[in-house]
Amino acid sequence: MAMTVVDPVFVDTNILIYSAAALSPFHANAVAKLQGLVTDGHPLWISRQVLREYLVAMSRPGTLTVAVPMTSLIADVQAFEARLNIAEDGASVTGHLINLLGSISCAGKQVHDANIVATMLAHGIKMLLTHNVADFNRFNALITVMPLIP
Repeated sequence: MAMTVVDPVFVDTNILIYSAAALSPFHANAVAKLQGLVTDGHPLWISRQVLREYLVAMSRPGTLTVAVPMTSLIADVQAFEARLNIAEDGASVTGHLINLLGSISCAGKQVHDANIVATMLAHGIKMLLTHNVADFNRFNALITVMPLIP
């Protein structure tokens, strides 16, 4: 019996936030999309940057969350680390980031998005699940963006 290789998928921070924030209008979509990818056998990846961004966003009360105790957020991060693959940062990621910044127009907060793409490239991950499709359009020649809502 031949094995089928299923592409790994990098999960953007907003997907983790929506999956955890029950008040989000995208909560059900995020949970269903993640479950569907797992069911289909896609390895799911995040980075330490995504974990930090999750902690920043979820510890700041806003429209999607009330103040979440840090102990709960720490438990979330530990659960993500247990369930998802972690694409570690290092010299290879920095090299890809420098190349991207030299060839694709990015500035300010867009460098965070470029770093996600650099991390994906360094780890051979070509698919990105995100709700912020427009943020990654400049990288379409390098990665495939999988929108949360088609």
